[in-house]
Amino acid sequence: LKGPRSRWTHPVPLTEGLVYDPAAAGGCTVVEVHRDGTVAEWVGIAGTSTNCAGGRTAWGTWLTCEENSDLAGVNGMTKDHGYVFEVDPYDRRANLDPRPVKAFGRYDHEAVVIDPRRGHAYLTEDAAKPNGLLFRWVPPRGFEHGRGKLRTLADDAGVLQAFRCIDSRGRFVDDLSRATRIGTVYGVDWVDVPDRDARTTPVREQFGPDQVTRARKLEGMWWADGGAYVVSSYARQESPGASHDGQVWFYDPKRRTLTLKVLLGVNATPEEDGAYDGPDNITVSPYGGLVIAEDGEGVQHLFGATESGRTYPIARNDLNDSEFTGVVFSPDGDTLFACVQNPGIMVAITGPWRRQPRR
Repeated sequence: LKGPRSRWTHPVPLTEGLVYDPAAAGGCTVVEVHRDGTVAEWVGIAGTSTNCAGGRTAWGTWLTCEENSDLAGVNGMTKDHGYVFEVDPYDRRANLDPRPVKAFGRYDHEAVVIDPRRGHAYLTEDAAKPNGLLFRWVPPRGFEHGRGKLRTLADDAGVLQAFRCIDSRGRFVDDLSRATRIGTVYGVDWVDVPDRDARTTPVREQFGPDQVTRARKLEGMWWADGGAYVVSSYARQESPGASHDGQVWFYDPKRRTLTLKVLLGVNATPEEDGAYDGPDNITVSPYGGLVIAEDGEGVQHLFGATESGRTYPIARNDLNDSEFTGVVFSPDGDTLFACVQNPGIMVAITGPWRRQPRR
């Protein structure tokens, strides 16, 4: 929900003690699904703007991301936006007096994952003109993650960095749209962000043309297999490389490599079933491969991708052309949950599921 509350019929309720900016319409709710099928929902945070993919943590909390960077005084806002907030689904008291994790930077956040071994945070930026960036936050020496620890960080704690890719010949890669084959591998370096709170210049505009690598609509992420799966939704005229309708990359922090795992060609008939376009939210299936929420043109799907990059259908939105979001499996792996953004409903898909063969 972007912009002032007056624009929205059903803004997130301003629950006492859980409001960041009373002028903003967005927020994050927690949905509890019990084994007997009963459901409860409650507000985790309110008064935020354009909450997007976000991400879970290894210590059981949720990081909700604002895909909007309005400053106080813009679009009716009374506080600055463009931050990440932590929501604890198990301890409601921990969510009182919401505080942004300013150390993660202020920009149009999409998704975030935490490396449970090294403590690094990886964050995507869904932005254009110029295209967005993939970020890494390196914690300060001695910092240990855990419940409530992020809100104790100083605004300038750690180091925020943007990625810079190099191809197999040692050449700088300006944009991920340059990759045209599954299996493409880039080396990754990290460049410090000059001003992470972007008071005068947006973060992505603080770099010269040969300093960082960009991509159009860097979207969902998921941590699995020792690294981060990262989505770039599409590339068209705003990107310097080849047009495509979606990429999924895997970043290996140990090798510092980025590998193209899924590549969707341009979908010429998005109003028909068949090819997919516009991958957005993503999760890694306990049965192998990926499950991806489509936010493209025409018909909207949930679809899977095998380890070799082959795609297959799981579900289709027959209500309207609204995107799927929030795709995640239950802890026992029996149920796949997903949401339809408009009219704002959640569905539970119980399978049956089976392990994908390696091919």
